[in-house]
Amino acid sequence: MVQDKTFASRLFDIVNYALLAIIGIVTFLPFVHVVAGSFTTSAEMAAKKFILIPTVYSLDAYQYIFSTGTIFRAMFVSICVTVLGTAFSMFITALFGYALSRRDLDGRRVMMFLVVFTMLFSGGLIPTFLVVREMGLIDSYAALVFPIAINAFNLIILKNFFQNIPEGLEESAKIDGCNDFGILFRIVLPLSLPAIATISLFYAVTYWNTYLNAIMYLNDSLKWPIQVLLRQIVILASGLDSDASLDSEVPPPDQAVKMAVIVVATLPILAVYPFLQKHFAKGAMLGSIKG
Repeated sequence: MVQDKTFASRLFDIVNYALLAIIGIVTFLPFVHVVAGSFTTSAEMAAKKFILIPTVYSLDAYQYIFSTGTIFRAMFVSICVTVLGTAFSMFITALFGYALSRRDLDGRRVMMFLVVFTMLFSGGLIPTFLVVREMGLIDSYAALVFPIAINAFNLIILKNFFQNIPEGLEESAKIDGCNDFGILFRIVLPLSLPAIATISLFYAVTYWNTYLNAIMYLNDSLKWPIQVLLRQIVILASGLDSDASLDSEVPPPDQAVKMAVIVVATLPILAVYPFLQKHFAKGAMLGSIKG
């Protein structure tokens, strides 16, 4: 029989729900402001500063952004880089993670140390650029994928998730004649869909937000991804250079265009979340059980 809650317990629930509601509202309001600001006029943005519901709706910001076919080409580049880069990163991360999850692998501890070492120390910007240049990847889309193909944090999460799979399943598969690749692709990966969905989302967000690598390695503006092009659109819409922005007599930049740029850059990758939501929390937690 369920006992009635005490006054302290009910008070705790009320305070807990109130705090969660406040945090949710504070988190959600900036998104509403950005979306509403993208549909308002520049005059209203300059007058009100913070808008939740526009007085006058306007599509001028989006018409400005999509006034040229260049943005569609940049969007196509970002989609291709995101899809192909995520698939490639997941493939090699799964192979490496499965190998590290095998306790009978020779040199496992050394390789694990090297993986963790890269999380603390990196070669730096200039050495990475020199490596990319010597590999002949300058001005190619491969330069947006190969330097960030494996993330050490994602690799460790996936490796830990693989370790949670009962060893008896692998032993049974070996008895049935499966080799290591058969075990990985027929047993381990199908049982690891939550982790795969979570890590895929991490990689997809990374590739979609590619900016620094693009401006470093791509000389041809026709190959720019959406993030670089949107940055250029903001600069052109502002009509300001770095020096003029310090002059108080110069009119402020077009805030509506900035808001629209944020919506265009965020909405495509945000649309992926609902399809992976059921796997996301489970995949993120289970990979952290074992070290």
